[in-house]
Amino acid sequence: MNIAQVKKSESLFGTQTVEMLKLSHEDALWMLENLGVGCSQPDILEGFRRYEADGKAIIYENKRVFITRELVQECLVTVPGVDQFFVPRNSFFIGGTAPYIYDDTKGEGGVIPTSEHVAQIAKIAEKSSVVAGMGRGVKLKDEIEQMNIMVQNCSKPIYTAITSDKSLERALEIHKQSGKIMALFCLTRPSLEVNENFSEHFVKVVRAGLPVCVSAMPMAGISAPYCYNGVISMTHAEVLFGICTSQILNPGHLVVHAGFPTIADPSYDYNPNYGLKSHHMLNIFMSHLNLMLDIPTFQSGGTTNEEHVTEKALEDAKNGQALAVKYGFHMIRHPFAFLRHLVDFSINKLEHAIEIAENIKPEDAPEVEMPVYDPRGMESVQRTGLGMYMNDSLTTANLGKIFKE
Repeated sequence: MNIAQVKKSESLFGTQTVEMLKLSHEDALWMLENLGVGCSQPDILEGFRRYEADGKAIIYENKRVFITRELVQECLVTVPGVDQFFVPRNSFFIGGTAPYIYDDTKGEGGVIPTSEHVAQIAKIAEKSSVVAGMGRGVKLKDEIEQMNIMVQNCSKPIYTAITSDKSLERALEIHKQSGKIMALFCLTRPSLEVNENFSEHFVKVVRAGLPVCVSAMPMAGISAPYCYNGVISMTHAEVLFGICTSQILNPGHLVVHAGFPTIADPSYDYNPNYGLKSHHMLNIFMSHLNLMLDIPTFQSGGTTNEEHVTEKALEDAKNGQALAVKYGFHMIRHPFAFLRHLVDFSINKLEHAIEIAENIKPEDAPEVEMPVYDPRGMESVQRTGLGMYMNDSLTTANLGKIFKE
C-alpha cells in the first residue's frame, strides 16, 4: 500500500475507519477466491486458464473463475499508479449517461437528447475551470457522432462507451491525437457475474491499449450486505476482477477503478438513493481505498434523489462536492447535472452546480459519522453468497440505523 496515503487517510477518517477499508480489501480478495466470478467470454477464460497450472486461478466447469489473492496482488503491481495517470487528483467530471434531458422550462423530464444538447454540455465543460473533464452526460444512438461532438467542443479528458469496432477505431484515433480518452465498461453485474453484453468489446479495448474505467455498482441491501464495509468489499471484488482481466490480457494497461457502491432505500421501494450523505461518503471511502492501493479511481458523488431541480437538489450537490473537497479524491462523476436515479440530465442544474463548485470550501461539508468495520458484513456474505440481500438478517438489523441520511 501507499504508506503516505494511508497516513493521510488516517488523519482524515481516523485509524478505525482506515482499518475498515483495509479489511474491505481483504474481504474482496476472499470473495474472488471463494465465490468467484461467472464468465463465459472465451478470451477472458483463456487468460485466466494460463494461471491454473500454478494454482493462482481455477476455471470451474468453464463458467466460473476463482482468483487467488496472489494473482490479484501480482496484477495490481502492474497497474500504472495514480501519479502516472493523465487526470490529476480532485477532479470533478460532467459524467454518467442519462437517457433523457430534463426540460428546465417546463419542469419535466423525458426529453430525448439531441446532438445540440451534447454540444452544449461539452461547451460548458470546456468553459468551466472546475470541470476537469466529461463523460457523455446523455446518450445519443451514434457513439461516433457523440465522440466527435465531444472532442470538437471540449479539449479536456473524456470518457465514453465503446460497443462497436468502429467506435473503438475512432476512440483510438482520438487517443493518438490527445491521449486523454477513456472507455467505461460495466464489465460485471450483480452478483459477481460478467456482463456478457460488454465483455467482448472490453477485451478488444484492453488489447488495443485504450485506457479503461471498470465500473460496478452493487447495492447495499439488494446485491451486497447492508453495511459500509459489506457494500464496499462487494464493489471492490467486482472491479478487481476487471482490473485483473485487463492486466492478464495486456500487462501494464492503464485501468481505472470506477466502482461506486450504492444504497437501497426502503422508502423508495429499495431503489438507490444517490442523494444520501452516506452515499457520498461510501464513494469517498471507495476512492481512498484505491488511493491507498495506488490505483487510479473514479467514483460517484454530489448527486440527488430529487426528481426536479429543487433547492434540495442543489443542497445535495453542495454537500457531496464539499465532502469530496474536504476529504480528497481522485475523480468524481455525477456531481452536477443528474436528477433522481440518474435518469434525467438538467442543463440548468449543471450550470448551478458548477457555480456551487466554484465557491465550495471544506468547511461547507456537513458533519458525518465515521463508520468502523462491521464483521457481520462478511458473515452476511458467507451466509447469502451470490443471493439477494434484501431479507438477510443484517439488512433487517441495520435498516433505520445506518445509511439514514
